[in-house]
Amino acid sequence: MNKEEKTQAINQLVEKLNVNNKIYLADCSSLTVEKVNLLRKECFDKKISIQVVKNSLLKKALERANDSRLAEMIPALKGNTALMMAETSNAPAKVIKEFRGKGNKKPLLKAAFVEEMIYLGDNQLDALASLKSKNELIGDIIGLLKSPIQRVIGGLENKKSTEGEAA
Repeated sequence: MNKEEKTQAINQLVEKLNVNNKIYLADCSSLTVEKVNLLRKECFDKKISIQVVKNSLLKKALERANDSRLAEMIPALKGNTALMMAETSNAPAKVIKEFRGKGNKKPLLKAAFVEEMIYLGDNQLDALASLKSKNELIGDIIGLLKSPIQRVIGGLENKKSTEGEAA
């Protein structure tokens, strides 16, 4: 890779980092080609982009990104690194967890930038997988708002039926 190609690759990474706020770094080393292809397929099915990147290029891209907090992920750049990005904040964590649940030891979570927070280390995987997406939170709020209304309607219907029985 010559200098011009490296610059172009860094610029592309910076562009991706600037438009995504759900960024995961994972260690996929020692996975066989077959297992990597399975992981890629699962990511594709869940609308997660996954790309293996060179640490040196990703380091420069993290330093140049608009959000300076991304630079806090630089210490995690050791070994092979897969860059995962998604629209749903917990989707990559769930895919990693499910994939490891099938008897695989990897991928390991190196770092993540989700909802304006930095998560470092594989021990953060459970916390990230349990994050609720925007749509899940909206559903919870609607359910909470609907519940009191249903109780009032139920109470009114119950009162109406008891009055009808008394007459």
